[in-house]
Amino acid sequence: MILYPAIDLKDGQCVRLLHGEMDKATVFGDDPAAQAAKFEAAGCEWVHLVDLNGAFAGEPVNAAAVEAILSRIKVPAQLGGGIRNMDTIATWIEKGLSRVILGTVAVENPDLVREAAREFPGRVAVGIDARGGRVATKGWAEETDVMVTDLAKSFEDAGVSAIIYTDIMRDGAMTGPNIDATEALARAVSIPVIASGGVSSLPDLIALRDTGVIAGAISGRAIYDGALDLTQALAALNG
Repeated sequence: MILYPAIDLKDGQCVRLLHGEMDKATVFGDDPAAQAAKFEAAGCEWVHLVDLNGAFAGEPVNAAAVEAILSRIKVPAQLGGGIRNMDTIATWIEKGLSRVILGTVAVENPDLVREAAREFPGRVAVGIDARGGRVATKGWAEETDVMVTDLAKSFEDAGVSAIIYTDIMRDGAMTGPNIDATEALARAVSIPVIASGGVSSLPDLIALRDTGVIAGAISGRAIYDGALDLTQALAALNG
C-alpha cells in the first residue's frame, strides 16, 4: 500500500482544512515546493496535491505553487481541484503531473472522465468525496443524491487508474479513517481505491493495509502535526 503525503494549497500556502471548510484552515507552511522535497527525501513514492481555491473556483488557482513543486521533485505527483476540462488536463500532464484527479466533473460530466482516460491512459483518477455515503462536489460545498458506490461502478470500464475516496467528516479531524466504508468500496469495484480523510496514526495505516484491498492512503495533518512519523509509516508499509 502506498502512502501519499498531502499538500493542500490555499493562497499559495500549505494548509489543512477541518471537514473541508475553507474558513477553518490551518497554515503549515509557506513553501509548498520545499515541503514536497522533504516528503521525497523521506522516501515517499508519491505526493498528493490539492488546489483548494481551484476546487471552489472551478479552475486552477494555485498553478504557480504546483509548478514549483513539479520542478523540485522527481517522484510522481497527483493533483485535484479545479480540473474540469480537457485543456486543463492536458496542460497539467504536459507540465509533468503524473495523475490528474477529477472530482466534480465525474458527477456533472462523466463523459469527460472517459475521454480523458482514453486520451491519457493511466493518468486519470476519480476523486469521490462523500458525506453520509452521498457524493459532494464543488469543493465539498454541494451535496448530491449520487451514492458513492454507484458513481465508482459507473467508471469500471473507463480505464480510470484510481479512485480517491474521502470521507469528508473524517478529513482533518484526526479521528481515524472510515475503514469499513473504504474497504466496502474497494471490494465493490476493480479500480484501485486510495483512502483519504482522517488517516492520523500508524495503526490507521496498518488497519487500512491489513484489509488487503486498499491500494493507498493519503495523510496530511497527522504528518505535519507529528502524530504520524513518516519513517515509521513507510517502514511499516514497505516491510
